[in-house]
Amino acid sequence: MNKKVLIIEDNDDIRESTAEVLDLAGYQTFMAKHGKIGVEMAVNHLPDVILCDIMMPELDGYGVLYLLNKNPKTANIPFIFITAKTERADMRKGMEMGADDYLTKPFDDTELFRAIESRFKKKQQAAGFSSTDSNGETVMEELRKKGKPRAVNSKQVIYIEGDEPTHLYYVNKGQVKTYKRFKDGRELSSGLYHDGDFFGYESLCNGEFYAENAATLTESEIIHIPKADFMEYLLNHQAVSKTFIGLFSGNVRDKGKQMLQLAYSSVRKRVAEALLQVATKFGDGKTDTCTIRISRDDLAALVGTASETVSRMLADFKDEKLIDKTGNAINILSIEKLRNIKQ
Repeated sequence: MNKKVLIIEDNDDIRESTAEVLDLAGYQTFMAKHGKIGVEMAVNHLPDVILCDIMMPELDGYGVLYLLNKNPKTANIPFIFITAKTERADMRKGMEMGADDYLTKPFDDTELFRAIESRFKKKQQAAGFSSTDSNGETVMEELRKKGKPRAVNSKQVIYIEGDEPTHLYYVNKGQVKTYKRFKDGRELSSGLYHDGDFFGYESLCNGEFYAENAATLTESEIIHIPKADFMEYLLNHQAVSKTFIGLFSGNVRDKGKQMLQLAYSSVRKRVAEALLQVATKFGDGKTDTCTIRISRDDLAALVGTASETVSRMLADFKDEKLIDKTGNAINILSIEKLRNIKQ
């Protein structure tokens, strides 16, 4: 069977010429013109290697790598960045996030084949690391089965800042937030999690007490995986360690972005970004409209401001026909317009 290569590139000429060269060499190619389509195709086709541009509209290459690393089915697919950028910082960032290699445009056929074949060889060598690691999804499923599922009501605390971590948590279904609570009663959300997400692993890996709180946003089913089992799989299975390295990298990137928004973005822009964050995490991502359910207080915690301020911004957005409200639901009428809101 021909080896499958997915090419994610917004430049039509580069995407099609790269596919043509690979097709002539006997590879089976799939093409995506931007990151969102690329993620869908990676999940559907499970290619043997992915070539991905960094600078793309809608979802850039870093975002593609982050989402693929979060999915056990795609976390172990060799990933090669193709980019016109030559700054070492950009290349280093990609490698730190879990990319396997990079190609700098313009690249010739020899460089392309060398990079791809090198990834194939290393993937085969990695398969010998552990017989069970040849199927990363199998190993991750085994890890999940080490835990016990528990039903948790909405708005219930799972762990508290300062607690000693004893479990890794996996959202079987539902929605969870992590957050910091300050002495004056304010909250600042640090993460959102839904079906298929792990959380609570940072403190386990660091050997430290929890630095934040975790609570459900809706009725949820959470799998509690004992610390000892998680650490054993982390140390002995490459698929598990690579998955969580990718999750760590994504968390660092997201928290850095959040700090920049708090420092430099207006409240208006931050409320828009918070709505987009919830829509991206809990929506289906298939249309320009989306209905989300989040309380005013939880939205304020994402923004880092008072709930009254959020209410005023939501009223403004409603007047501007960007959103509508039905009970406790917020109907985003245009994700694209919300994304393009100016400071």
